Amino acid sequence: MNKRDFPKIHFYDQDFVDIYDNSWTWLANFWLNGKTLESAADGYFIYPEGDKTVIDQLDAIFSSFFLVYSNRNFPANQNLDFFYAKQEPNGAIRWRYNAKTETPVADPTNLQGVGLPVFAWAEFNLYHKSANKRRVKEVLPILQKYMDWIDATFKQENGLYSAPVSASTMFNAPRTDVCYPVDFNAALALNAAHMSALGDILNDKDMSFQYKRMYFSLKTRINALMWDSDTGFYHDLDANGERLPHKTIAGFWPLLAEIPNADKADTLIAHLSDPKTFGTDHPFPTLSADSPAFSENGEAFCGSVYPAFNFMVIKGLEKYQRFDLARECSIRHLYFILEGLTPAAGGKGDLYEAYKPRKEGFATYGADEQFPRKRYLATVGLSTIALMIENVIGLNISLPRKTVDWIIPNMEIMGIEKLSLKRNLITILSNKSTRGWEIQMESEKLYYFTINILNQKKKTLPIPSGKCSMLIDKL
Repeated sequence: MNKRDFPKIHFYDQDFVDIYDNSWTWLANFWLNGKTLESAADGYFIYPEGDKTVIDQLDAIFSSFFLVYSNRNFPANQNLDFFYAKQEPNGAIRWRYNAKTETPVADPTNLQGVGLPVFAWAEFNLYHKSANKRRVKEVLPILQKYMDWIDATFKQENGLYSAPVSASTMFNAPRTDVCYPVDFNAALALNAAHMSALGDILNDKDMSFQYKRMYFSLKTRINALMWDSDTGFYHDLDANGERLPHKTIAGFWPLLAEIPNADKADTLIAHLSDPKTFGTDHPFPTLSADSPAFSENGEAFCGSVYPAFNFMVIKGLEKYQRFDLARECSIRHLYFILEGLTPAAGGKGDLYEAYKPRKEGFATYGADEQFPRKRYLATVGLSTIALMIENVIGLNISLPRKTVDWIIPNMEIMGIEKLSLKRNLITILSNKSTRGWEIQMESEKLYYFTINILNQKKKTLPIPSGKCSMLIDKL
């Protein structure tokens, strides 16, 4: 096996393995030259929509979180670099571009063409999967200009940011009268925190302090103005700064940005297990189930389950060490995706952009017969690849730290084989042998391995190059 092959996963449910393998195979059909729409190694992750092809900012950011596991077959930074190359003199980067003309796509609901500002979150993840400090140095000036544009264009006197709801792509969510969207403000806080972290990587103390101050300023305002103790939720605000009643998936962005304290986080996370709000059979609907506008069929952002937003919520759970709930919801979500691929009622299934919240199958939207898009790997890959590796198998990898953390909630046959980490192929597998449960490892270079089993045994060991193994009972 050479370094250009995709990493292989092992899991007791072969269907999970198959959908992971198929995702990599199908992905090649969407890695295209923007002008000819033909497969190209130097192309971009593009999903054709009839006679129109669009490169979407949020899809580019989200897809980087699973493309980092492609063993460099599909460069995770390629789509991001497309957007950076389009930065305008004032710092603006627009949310969507026509792939053929490379010009911004106009939208009357979003005149500035702003997207959710989370480029720094993606770059921080890329750094930990590539250890490429030079890239951090190259992209930071671009991201600083972008943040300056956001500040100059959308910041208001109350310290919050007023941006169009469509910036989050939630085009038909019942969020009328919104002036201060909770997702945009929380995403900006998340971005500021990661800008500070990127400054730390370059040992730029002034920059780190500047964005840390911005983060805490936003955190304070979001907690003071957007949190409702009666509903236990973060809400959008209208032009008068009054909280609006609807509860949407946008209210969980603060979780990812680590904005709530422990008590608020517990209250917010409780909604994810409450079938009356966001704890539906297929987690998590984009609109609370107790909303009058909630639809059992999804109706786009009136209740559909979108893999990208599930990824956001699950990464938020990780911030508060709720690994068991994150894994449980990841597995339930994947089973519904599998059901959509091979429907129990027969017929041909696929991977879809959105799913129903309480039943098997893809969501529907009466206003658009083309909804949901089939085989929309730009976001479904987050579930079938990233969540599979990070939350179902439980691996967390950082190249700069030379660490691999493995959280094992129960002993199962699982692991990853031949994952390329910057010219270092690693294999980590758990198997049951005659001597008991055993972790087998292989690496070309030294790294540090932390294993956490059932929250009962935790140990960090230096793993030498070559093959080695450890018995769980001996830890």
